[in-house]
Amino acid sequence: MYNQEMYGLGSKRSTIREIFEYAKKRAAEIGADKVFDFSIGNPSVPAPKEVNEAIVRIVNETPSVALHGYTSAQGDKAVRDAIAAKYTQRFGVQLSGDDLYMTCGAAASLTITFKALACEGDEFITFAPFFPEYGVFIKSSGAKLVVLPSDPNTMLPDFEALKKALNPRVKGVLINSPNNPSGVVYGVGTMKKLAALLQEKSAEYGAPIYLLSDEPYRELIYDKETIVPCPMAYYENSIVCYSYSKSLSLPGERVGYIAINPKAVDAKALYAAVCGAGRALGFVCAPALFQRVAAECDGLTADLNVYKRNRDLLYNGLTESGYTCIYPDGAFYLFVKALEEDAAAFCERAKKYELLLVNGSDFGAPGWVRVAYCVQTEQIERALPLFKALAKEYAK
Repeated sequence: MYNQEMYGLGSKRSTIREIFEYAKKRAAEIGADKVFDFSIGNPSVPAPKEVNEAIVRIVNETPSVALHGYTSAQGDKAVRDAIAAKYTQRFGVQLSGDDLYMTCGAAASLTITFKALACEGDEFITFAPFFPEYGVFIKSSGAKLVVLPSDPNTMLPDFEALKKALNPRVKGVLINSPNNPSGVVYGVGTMKKLAALLQEKSAEYGAPIYLLSDEPYRELIYDKETIVPCPMAYYENSIVCYSYSKSLSLPGERVGYIAINPKAVDAKALYAAVCGAGRALGFVCAPALFQRVAAECDGLTADLNVYKRNRDLLYNGLTESGYTCIYPDGAFYLFVKALEEDAAAFCERAKKYELLLVNGSDFGAPGWVRVAYCVQTEQIERALPLFKALAKEYAK
């Protein structure tokens, strides 16, 4: 007999994937140009030219057996050294290649990290709104996910709620900045406050509370004054889970890394636990070719001007039409207050205009919807009158 829990996960797609498949069905029925799919965070901007140049050069210069063979389980040493050196240069945190573990994207980074840390009875805290798969990943590690509220006006953490929720069972606090689905960035002040609280409670409990930072959108920021602080610069017991899927527009190539702060308690043992978790989960090594591409292109981004233009167009258009929106400093999502209490009903009503939105309840934020603006700018331009017409229905 198969595992019923796994059957449940496999027999029903996530809401985002369901909408994505519905969009394809509607496109076949009425034409893709008449469907306005804002459901999925699939980068719409091509990878930087340096990516293809690196692929061609690496393929031409590297013997096939070496190029396509296994790397070390934790990733090619030269790759890890190169990425660590760039991290040190950018953020002023002393990392070596021995602090990095290459992964098959951010999902693998997170699942490996939870598996490495979780013991029976452990809890991990995150703040709503949050990426829905966190619940799947944490439950699979044997731990419990505790979801806390954020300030509804800013979508920044509610620190009073955090103080009440912290206890000796909490193994880590998981943050995602820039945030999916809100686009909010946890600034320096937020990071300092979070670090101070976790340091205080770790000392009180006599065990580290890890700060886990999920950072697939780290480079996707659009305003010069926006700073995405490096967690390792503020808190020693920190772990970064990174992916190149969004920054380099490579979601299908599955490459990222886990970075362990070398100042963390028992950092070497923690790194060994990460290696063990990767082994237990079946991750032998990340794709060899794209490890090398990542090392060469680390720090580059796709053309962010496209996303910035989309953000400004969508945010300004919706607010002018009467919608309440959280201003997104980064990522490529706009979090919008539904025009009725039931966001699911609002999303269904939006389908009348072929506007496909994601219910915020899936992100732990009832009454909100997520609009992914990683689409062609023309789609937003054509969709804005439809959003306006939808708003007028509610104004009657």
